[in-house]
Amino acid sequence: MEEVRQRSRRGNQVLFAKDSACLRDLAELLRPAPHRVAVLWGLELARGSVEELEERYPAERRPREAWEAAWAWASGEIKMRLAQRKILDCHALAKELDSPADRALCHAVGQACSIVHTAGHALGYPIYDLTALVNRLGLEHCAQAVEERRRVYTDRLLYWQEHAGEYRGAWAEFLLK
Repeated sequence: MEEVRQRSRRGNQVLFAKDSACLRDLAELLRPAPHRVAVLWGLELARGSVEELEERYPAERRPREAWEAAWAWASGEIKMRLAQRKILDCHALAKELDSPADRALCHAVGQACSIVHTAGHALGYPIYDLTALVNRLGLEHCAQAVEERRRVYTDRLLYWQEHAGEYRGAWAEFLLK
């Protein structure tokens, strides 16, 4: 958490990074994961973030639309440009919100949806999701919640590594390679 404190003191809006010590284990698990596994993992996690945003902003549809478009893109129902537009709209929502936690959560959803494009976006979800968690709970009260959330990331990734073959949805051609 010292890294997070330092980033906060410097005024960084994003409190975690791809090379953050607390994300190393997850990064090591994600690196060899097949692209479809990363997609299933990221979009599953993002669903909770979308629902959280919907609770606070019931009239706001952009996070849900980005998430739905990412699934449609992953299944080959729509092309990248349409999904990309929805994802960028979700990121744009962040600029309209006053809450640093909710801004980070919008970016988390956008990053998770972008995993469909490349698995390199996979760490973006926890970077922003954990930033949202710290912003919501405060630096002095977040350590246990951050640790629990990190376990969820790992548990769900391990689940999808074992069960991706059981997914019965369609895949876009580019995700079958």
